[in-house]
Amino acid sequence: MKKENPFSLRTVRKKLLLLTKLAGVFLFFSYIFFGGLPIREEVSTFLWMLLMVFLTLAVDFFMGLFISRPVEKLNRSARKMAELDFSHPCEIHTGDEFGELSGSLNAMAENLKETLLKLEREVERERCLLEERKELVDSLSHEMKTPLGVIRAYAEGLQDAADEAQRQRYIQVILSETGRMHELIYTLLDLSALETGAAALRPEPFGFVELVETVAGRLLVDDPEGDFVLEYELPEEEFFVRADKRRMEQALDNLILNAKKNVVPGGVLKLSLILQGDSLRFSVYDQGTQIPRENMDKIWMKFYRDRDCAYSGSGLGLAIVAQILSMQDMPYGVENRPGGVEFYFSVPVFR
Repeated sequence: MKKENPFSLRTVRKKLLLLTKLAGVFLFFSYIFFGGLPIREEVSTFLWMLLMVFLTLAVDFFMGLFISRPVEKLNRSARKMAELDFSHPCEIHTGDEFGELSGSLNAMAENLKETLLKLEREVERERCLLEERKELVDSLSHEMKTPLGVIRAYAEGLQDAADEAQRQRYIQVILSETGRMHELIYTLLDLSALETGAAALRPEPFGFVELVETVAGRLLVDDPEGDFVLEYELPEEEFFVRADKRRMEQALDNLILNAKKNVVPGGVLKLSLILQGDSLRFSVYDQGTQIPRENMDKIWMKFYRDRDCAYSGSGLGLAIVAQILSMQDMPYGVENRPGGVEFYFSVPVFR
């Protein structure tokens, strides 16, 4: 610990001792001085009294400077802080105990302010989580109601069905609805894992053009029942990116399937992959119903549905796309194009 200089004036006590000693010395020598003047005693006493008045005012001024004013500032700042108003820090820079107390008070206020902000964020986060859980339960209940109703109806019909062909048809419907429920729950759990960070991303370098060709070939080219006109614009050379390959394939799957679901019969479905600066811009266009502008932000939400919008469904597919791209800081969006809708995102090229 640094040893304090005994001759420094860094404490209020030392300042007051020095002030009183100087006042006493001044009083003593002024009395001797006025007593030795060649004037009448009454005049000398009067002048000495005037000097005492001046000395008293000077001592009072310094006492206020050293004690009263700092205490008043400390009290005012403490009162504001007690009201959780941290906009008026205590400004005392005397270098003594009051200065140290002012610094400690300001540090405490700053820490308290940060703690309150963290607490507010935690409370807001908990509130949002509660709202999301409630929304999730409500939406999941709504999603499960239809397949469960279908399963029950066909299970009851299966008990009374005498025809074997009819029984097999009922069984197929039950299996189909069960598979739908399983896919919904699995997708929801996957999205929840991404949102909470339980599912970590594993970035790696890979050829993005090859990945797009593979996914498009699997979902579009090899589909004999697809009633659409496929167009594509892909680079001839390969470009490498650094991202989570499995998750990027999942995002491509969801975007292409979404376009495939919403393209009008015989309409155009176009894939584009264009190099723009240091990024590859992927886009998928489907000819069909455009999205109302007020709904463009909502389609990325879980379980969003709009009866007037073709892009209703459960919304989990696009919600997963948004989460995957957001976690990798990849800009994405949707725009209405002439005669249809285009979804897009950009991924930086790996050099």
